[in-house]
Amino acid sequence: MSASTDFFERVWSIVECIPRGRVTTYGHIAKALGARSSSRLVGFAMNASHTMPWVPAHRVVNRNGELSGKMHFATPTLM
Repeated sequence: MSASTDFFERVWSIVECIPRGRVTTYGHIAKALGARSSSRLVGFAMNASHTMPWVPAHRVVNRNGELSGKMHFATPTLM
């Protein structure tokens, strides 16, 4: 298993714990993993989860509180 695969799986396991009605940021997830400057890598992990419906990627927002995975939805309002 590569280091990035392990990191991605750790990201996904944190995201799966986000309760319904709550959100967190890429930066907070990176900090929780002890990789404070890796929020972009968290974003890559979230991008890679688009085929995994059990990972609630819609609960992860950017530092401005906005969803930023627009390329995976038909329209921005669908997201």
